[in-house]
Amino acid sequence: MIYLELMRYKNCAMAGLAAIIGAAIAYTAAPGDPLWMGLIFITVFFITGAGNAINDYFDAGIDAVNRPDRPIPSGRIARNLAFRFSIVLFAAGIIISYFIGSNHIPFFIAAFNSFLLYFYASYLKRKILVGNLSVSYLTGSTFLFGGAAYGGKGVQVTVILFFLSMLATFAREIVKTIEDTEGDRLDGASTLPIMIGERRATYAACAFGLLAVILSPLPYLMKLFNEYYLFFVGIADVIFFFAMFMILKRNPTASSKYFKVAMFSALLAFIAGSFANKIL
Repeated sequence: MIYLELMRYKNCAMAGLAAIIGAAIAYTAAPGDPLWMGLIFITVFFITGAGNAINDYFDAGIDAVNRPDRPIPSGRIARNLAFRFSIVLFAAGIIISYFIGSNHIPFFIAAFNSFLLYFYASYLKRKILVGNLSVSYLTGSTFLFGGAAYGGKGVQVTVILFFLSMLATFAREIVKTIEDTEGDRLDGASTLPIMIGERRATYAACAFGLLAVILSPLPYLMKLFNEYYLFFVGIADVIFFFAMFMILKRNPTASSKYFKVAMFSALLAFIAGSFANKIL
């Protein structure tokens, strides 16, 4: 269905799953209503989908060069219809978030992230590093959102997942700007590779990716997860290294894909570590 494609529903599901992981970890530290987890998933799914749709609305010109197969540049959905659809999703996500948790922290995170997603797509994306940092925060904040349902203690135990996710996402965001340099330059964007050159941007991406790998054992050392996590995150780390190798070989398209696979593998490591803690 065209609307699910516009939302990029697979990314929405991954974001929702990340929020559930954050909620599951927080639940062990500060028990509350387990039914909130369903609302957490739906909220993150809707707001992530809204962000992707509004991004395609503002990026119709760039996507005509970089991603001509996407719904708007391919002519399969009208640009204004995509805009209205995104606003409905934002509103639905924010409203649902109001009923999550015994505090209003999830509601404020949902409202702030919705505003940031709109502002990112309309303005920040074209600003050097600020746009990349915004996406990195938004990706990592899914863990915080899940933890926030269970109060301040829930937020505390998910901060490290937020930080690791930010590092990995920031590395991939730089790689994506390298991949999209041609379209971004035509659109007048001020991305990192345009400002400092693709070679230096490549080194920056590898530096943040390497830092994420080095710090990946921290959830185990902090006793959030057990040995199952170490095994699966080790696999993710190998894929991260391969993604870095591909960008060093001047293949940003392949590197971006492997970064995404590595991040999904890291998510599986979080799931394995979280689930194992429940049964052991």
